[in-house]
Amino acid sequence: MAQEAGRKAAKWIKEEHRNLFMHQEAQPPIEAFAPKMVFNEESEVTLETLEQLIKQSLIQDAVFVYNLMKTKGVEITAEAKQSMLELLSFYNHEEPMPEEFYEERWFKENTQGQQRQTKTWKDGDLAEQVFNEIEPKTPQAYAAIIRGMAKYYQADRAYALFQEALEKQLQLDTATYNSIINNVNFLKETPDQKWELCKDLLQQMKQQQLKPDLGTLNGLLECISSFGNYKMGRTCALQVLSEFKKLGVELSLGSYYYVLIIFCRERGPVSHVIVDILNEIQGKEFKIQHPKDTYFFATAMDVCRNHLHDRSLAKKVDKLLHVGNNYDLIGDTYKESIYYRHYFALLSQTSTIEEFLETYDKLVPNVYIPEPGIMEEVLKMIELNGAYELMPRFWSDMVIFDHINRESLLLRTLKIMLNNKPDVTVKSQQQLPEQFAKVALDIYNKVVESEGRAKKLSFTGQMIGDILTILVRGGNWEKAVEVFNNIDKNQHRIPGTPSDACLMEFVEAAIVNKSPSQALQCLQYAVENHMDGLTLAERINKGFTLNEVHIAKMKSLVGDSFLKE
Repeated sequence: MAQEAGRKAAKWIKEEHRNLFMHQEAQPPIEAFAPKMVFNEESEVTLETLEQLIKQSLIQDAVFVYNLMKTKGVEITAEAKQSMLELLSFYNHEEPMPEEFYEERWFKENTQGQQRQTKTWKDGDLAEQVFNEIEPKTPQAYAAIIRGMAKYYQADRAYALFQEALEKQLQLDTATYNSIINNVNFLKETPDQKWELCKDLLQQMKQQQLKPDLGTLNGLLECISSFGNYKMGRTCALQVLSEFKKLGVELSLGSYYYVLIIFCRERGPVSHVIVDILNEIQGKEFKIQHPKDTYFFATAMDVCRNHLHDRSLAKKVDKLLHVGNNYDLIGDTYKESIYYRHYFALLSQTSTIEEFLETYDKLVPNVYIPEPGIMEEVLKMIELNGAYELMPRFWSDMVIFDHINRESLLLRTLKIMLNNKPDVTVKSQQQLPEQFAKVALDIYNKVVESEGRAKKLSFTGQMIGDILTILVRGGNWEKAVEVFNNIDKNQHRIPGTPSDACLMEFVEAAIVNKSPSQALQCLQYAVENHMDGLTLAERINKGFTLNEVHIAKMKSLVGDSFLKE
């Protein structure tokens, strides 16, 4: 994004200070480095000027020059009007994003893709005026305006012009029919009405001897995918696929994407259609042929995870992704992230820890950074497999990936380390208590540091108790005392209390570290919070040689029953 901001700043300087860039040192000259022409009412414009602007897709300048030519009475040929109509219809009067601003273009397309499809065609603008000026009306003129309106979801007027062209017995091309098929969902409401209109359009294509193509197929499948009636959608899809197979139309990945969303519905019956799809296309290299081609891999992995929960199928999808240049069809980084989110979630639930780590090491972080939800699935897998020796490593990853502000991840991390006490007699686990203590201290510091922020983390009795226990087990007595002092000082602000077992471990550590004052402080905390103080008092009495002051304080807290053997 910083690089893109720099490119935009450079372009702004080039346009604002064009006098500094009038020299042409490169031979042949590089047009992209030269400032744009600036047009005004006094500019001398010709047909060649307009044609050059249309060729460069400079919408605003082309519109200005077109209107200026009309004002000055400069003749505009029918071919130029047709080119102008095609330009305006394709871009809907909006300046196209320059190719060098690919980051901004990605964000714009991604935002538009997440929004509901609505009419954005600019009614009554120059495109419609140019269309009205073209006489006699040609099939190419109708095709341009119809496709433009259909692209920007002015469905009713596009269909009206389509019917008008048919009434005039004009021969429209396949792409124009496809644009109407893509708008059937806006023209009709019920599945039956939509399907009848689709069949009528196909019949008209047959009468005009037009051969349906891949765009026709995918338009029909997109329409069918909107049918609420699962049985009807499945039947129509199979019928369409059969007919297009006879026509020799080869399916693209976008076609298979539509098949998946038609057959594998969240509330529909389980379908294994992806098995047939993978058997058909396994080992095949694809090229981009349709805008929806980049939706296939993320959707296929979603089906493997959520619809079938099948790891072997997910492996086949991933194998297909890496055939030839198929990875180019995974789509933008957002779709790539969705693909790997489903893949990792499925692997974490169905693979052995060794198999999962092999994939994790291969892809993280150079290809994919797990989201917090996936990292939680990984922690569950570690917990289930008892692979708690991996916790320091995955905590390090969570810090790098900035997941440490997720309370659910912190709690699960603490839970795993607390419930899996390392066996220090085993050589491979001798370093774990100290490593766990470092992780717990990290968590403690992160929560403390977040207190002044708008989105802060908050201690609970259980959380801070787990931290205390892990620090004690790791031999970090100094920090354990600091944490307990925080517990004692802020007990009115911290909801809940540490467990009885946590306080007992703290007392045991106080005995080892010969710190009776800390043990008595812990006893006082337990009594004030209505916890089991007597058991703690008995252990303190046995673990220390107490003076009269200590004994008197304990009696004031729990009575003298702890002195009885």
